[in-house]
Amino acid sequence: MSPDSYLVGLVGSGIAPSLSPALHEREADRQGLRYLYRLIDIAALGVPPERTGELVRSARAMGYDGLNITHPCKQQVLAHLDALSPQAEALGAVNTVVFEGDRAIGHNTDVTGFAASFARGLPDAPLERVVQLGAGGAGAAVAHALLGLGAGRLTVLDAVPERAAALAASLDRHFGPGRAASADLLDIADRTAGADGLVNATPIGMAAHPGMPLPADLLHPGLWVAEVVYRPLETALVRTARLLGCPTLDGGGMAVYQAADSFRLFTGREPDTARMLADIAALTSAR
Repeated sequence: MSPDSYLVGLVGSGIAPSLSPALHEREADRQGLRYLYRLIDIAALGVPPERTGELVRSARAMGYDGLNITHPCKQQVLAHLDALSPQAEALGAVNTVVFEGDRAIGHNTDVTGFAASFARGLPDAPLERVVQLGAGGAGAAVAHALLGLGAGRLTVLDAVPERAAALAASLDRHFGPGRAASADLLDIADRTAGADGLVNATPIGMAAHPGMPLPADLLHPGLWVAEVVYRPLETALVRTARLLGCPTLDGGGMAVYQAADSFRLFTGREPDTARMLADIAALTSAR
């Protein structure tokens, strides 16, 4: 394709409500680029996550410049890439694949995306004790971001206890002993009762996975609540927490900042994040 023409896509499950195409294409239009962003929904295609590698190879053969990767493929894609950025390698998860000649290079822009959103939306939030729900691809990125922001103690809970334990062990190796721990979901009441903040890094709350990731009666006004899900922008968790008086952070900022970083990797152009934040506000309001 020409230097000013780009073909990219998003691989994941239940991604029809995604605003990524609009975010990328609007910014590209303002920069005078021809930019097509396609959705590759494995649920609609009837393709299991284990075949993510086939989709990556097909996209490269079809002339794609790159792909975004989302749930449940961020870890499945690892074995099918030629190289990883240091951050993606540390996380063990990829959300952006750039095709460079015959090579597929994996990156992760979720860490910087969440960190930038948190610093903007909850700048004064206490970080001594934080509870995180979810230890998958998004969870690994959020955990790295939180500890990088200075969280004193991060407790990770997941429906698969072994996955939470593995993430906590990895975080301790990377950030130093005692910074992270895992806990059983049965202990969630005790963990949230004494926490400064709670982050939902599970898909629960998405349009395709509606509901709350924990019982509503575990929320309390002394707890800030951050969300990774952005479609809908106001999830059941954000809405409930806000009504209880909790400081809240929706997933829109993370979606914008990670998209901006991916846009930069795909095109080499500098995106305007202020314009993109206005875009997501308009898009979510319109829908």
